[in-house]
Formats: sequence, C-alpha cells, structure tokens
Amino acid sequence: MMEVIAEQVHLPQQRLVACWEAIKVAPGVRERLLSQAVLAFTLRRKLSFEEAPIHGLIVLFGPPGTGKTTLARGLANEIAKALTPPEATLVAIDPHALASIAPGQTQKEVTRLFQQTLPELASSGPVIVLLDEVDTLVADRHRLSLEANPIDVHRATDAALVGLDRLCQSHPNVLLLATTNFPQALDRSLLSRADLIEEIGLPDEQARTQIIAEMLQHLARHWPALEALKREISFFAAASEGVDGRRLRKTFIAAIASSLETARDPNQLKPTHIIAALQGLRRDMQAESEERHRLEALWSHDLHPHGA
Repeated sequence: MMEVIAEQVHLPQQRLVACWEAIKVAPGVRERLLSQAVLAFTLRRKLSFEEAPIHGLIVLFGPPGTGKTTLARGLANEIAKALTPPEATLVAIDPHALASIAPGQTQKEVTRLFQQTLPELASSGPVIVLLDEVDTLVADRHRLSLEANPIDVHRATDAALVGLDRLCQSHPNVLLLATTNFPQALDRSLLSRADLIEEIGLPDEQARTQIIAEMLQHLARHWPALEALKREISFFAAASEGVDGRRLRKTFIAAIASSLETARDPNQLKPTHIIAALQGLRRDMQAESEERHRLEALWSHDLHPHGA
C-alpha cells in the first residue's frame, strides 16, 4: 500500500516556504486557506463532528499551471508552523496508484487508504494529506454511465466518500488538501463535504508583472545583461494575458532556447526573443482550446447520445 504515498515529509521545512510565496493569488486567498485549515484542527480537537460538522477538507480548483499543487504544499508548511507544537506530517497521495484492472481491487485500495493507511499515520501526530488530481479518485457518479465506465469506478467513489466520513469523525488530526483541474468531474457529494472550496485562477496583470519581475531577477543574478529587460516588464505582462504562471515562467526559458547564441549566452536575450516566444505560446494555446472544445463535444455526445 505504501506505493500510493508519493511523498512523506516532516513539517515545517524551510524549502517549502518558497512554495507558499511563489504562487501569485488574489488578495485574501492565503489568509482564507490558512485560517480555515488551522480552524479545522482547533475545533475538531474540542468538538465532536455532530457539534461542529467539519470534514477537514479543502479543495483547490482552477486551470492547469496555476500553481494549485505548489500552493497546497506551501499551505501545509504554513499550517504546521501555526500549530502547537509547530509540527505535522505531509503525505502526498498518488491517486493513480490506487487504480487496478482487477475487479473490486480499486475499491479495496481506496478503503485501505482511508481506513488503515491514513489512520496509522495519524496515530503519531497531525497529518496533512495532499490529494492531487482528486477527480481521478472521486469521479462524479452522475456523469458516468455504467456502459462506458466499470462499476469499480462508481464503487471507488463510494469507498472514498465513506472513508472520508469515517476518517474525519475518528481522526480530527487529519486534514485533506485536494486539487483538481476539472471540478465539474468531481462527485458533488465530495464538494458538499468540503469546508472550503477555493478557485486558483489565471494570474491577472499585476500577478503576471510580479512573476515576470521575479523570473528576470533570478536570471539576471547569473547573466547581468538581462537586467535591461526589466524596462519591458509592463509590455511583457500585457502581452501575456490569459497565460498561467507555469507557462509564463517557461516562456522565458523557451525564449533563451530559441537560438544557439542565446542558449550559449543568455546575456544575448532580447525583448524580440521573448515576444516571439509569447506569440508561439498563444498559437499553442489556441490549438489546445480548439482541441478541448472538440473533446468536450464528443464527451457530451457520449453522455447523451440521443440528445436526452
């Protein structure tokens, strides 16, 4: 069963401070996340589930590349620092490792995770569980047809919900941080159990400005000529509208890799290289959008083949 644990780390860790600070989010998001998480530990230590129905579940959703997983890892570190004593264990679960082609095995693995593995870990102190891509674990049963999806998919969702209910009532020192790119694919029963559902959206112009400034600062520490590019930050920020933070950072790497000259000496990077990289990214994003719409249309047809 341990193969489902992708990472197990004692918190707090200094290296995770950057995770909390690097992701640019709307004002108030960090405070809401941290306050809700600490409150979950505070109240559940004193009040029963019947007195305070807190599941210890926070869901982060938003487009790919917006930093949900990184932010969740940073949040876990901040939670540990805020606890008394200031310590916890971060456990990252690989939901794909729970899947099995053997009949009934996925359900058994999910049940074991919630009713054995996590309780055992929680026996020695606070545990913060990262469930990345939680939609692969708790799929929306209303959107799935038994013809197209094995009964195991439905039973795995049932097992996860039952396991979550038992876990939250019997182990108040467990907090779940779940992330998803597709909240519409999550079972509504899971969303109804969440104590907080927070959208981590695409960075606005101010956030993009901060991301670009930080990226150039990191690069300029090693290649001083890039300091001059900071004069163009506002232009780069405006030209990158609609781009997520991860791709925005990667765009600067792509710009450096656009020629052998700049790859050998990034000091040779010019604004034109960055603009060209942004234009290429926009073309890729347009193609991806068209493909996504095509797949969504096919998915909708599969769900309702007769227009029902």
